[in-house]
Amino acid sequence: MTSQKPQRRLPLAAAVCAAIIFALPACAQPAAVGPVVSLDDPAKVEKNATTGIARLTLTERGLDRLDLKIETVKPGAGGTEVLLPYASLLYDSSGKTWVYTNPAARVYQRQAVTVSKVEAGVVTATDGPAAGTNVVTVGAAELFGAEFDTAH
Repeated sequence: MTSQKPQRRLPLAAAVCAAIIFALPACAQPAAVGPVVSLDDPAKVEKNATTGIARLTLTERGLDRLDLKIETVKPGAGGTEVLLPYASLLYDSSGKTWVYTNPAARVYQRQAVTVSKVEAGVVTATDGPAAGTNVVTVGAAELFGAEFDTAH
């Protein structure tokens, strides 16, 4: 003869397991709905819908935290090239080269650069910011991170 007690416990065990399984998602952290924006954010990021390149406007707090250094693009030989400090050059994940320009006080914008050579810490570029343009030499990686929201 077999006992009826283990078979009566089976529906109860199934109900307890189902209750535990359905309760687990309630324990998880809620997913963020969008980017977290704080009044203390060091930068305002405005994406250009056409180019995908953002215009970053830093707060005074952001400027203090980053301690950016700026240098000026110089004219190259023949008037068709420009000379940039190598420290201003950034490479994205696909190998494309960029610099951050400083078109206005507290404003920074990424610009593509076509490098023809790098020698003794100087980049010769056939396409990029015009001579006389300010470019970021220290802190550009942090601007890149702010543009692509890597802090959140």
